[in-house]
Amino acid sequence: MTELLQQCASWGVFVTLVAYAIGVVINRKTGWALFNPLLLGSIFVIVFLRCFAIPYAEYSVSAAPVNWLMAPATVSLAIPLYEKWELLEKNVGAILVSILAGVITSLGSVLAMVWILNMEHAHAVTLLPKSVTTAIGMDIAETLGGTAPLAGAVIILTGIAGSLLAESICKIFHITDPVAKGLALGTSSHAVGTSKALQMGEVEGAISGLAIAVAGVLTALLAPMAANFLP
Repeated sequence: MTELLQQCASWGVFVTLVAYAIGVVINRKTGWALFNPLLLGSIFVIVFLRCFAIPYAEYSVSAAPVNWLMAPATVSLAIPLYEKWELLEKNVGAILVSILAGVITSLGSVLAMVWILNMEHAHAVTLLPKSVTTAIGMDIAETLGGTAPLAGAVIILTGIAGSLLAESICKIFHITDPVAKGLALGTSSHAVGTSKALQMGEVEGAISGLAIAVAGVLTALLAPMAANFLP
């Protein structure tokens, strides 16, 4: 199998797309939020690599075209934001303060966990950008001395958790304002959360898309400062 795959430079792209497609089918058939296509697809890829003893490095190189699409996909989230520009102008102050509070809370929770669990510095800085989009978070983790692939996995899991818990948390805490929902999802769960926000409504999706960009910039600025407080 390894020799066969080596004959196709982009086999990683094919495996990734097939794994995700299977996840989508399972999610639609069962209707269970827990069976998130992104989570299932990741599991299927891991099982595939494990079964055929394929090093992750080889898969990463072969699936690189998928990673190249992450940045333009993130930028495309600005489209619904543009359509709700008037709403942004009316709430710009509250929105920026809310995103800043979310970023500080995210970094603070990592610092608290690191101190409680006595984690190594490399693992700690890997977790710092857990709530920003993968395109930004992996670079932040690597710059701070962490492990980029591990950061990507943590970021994806964080997004999936936020997507799964979003509606329940909003009900528990009686959060009904669409702007507040969008800010919470975009700031804490990046692109995966934004996909959920778009399902909840146009306003939620637009504000969540804004939160991704602003939270990414703030995290890039504040994460190095937070790293100074790590053991």
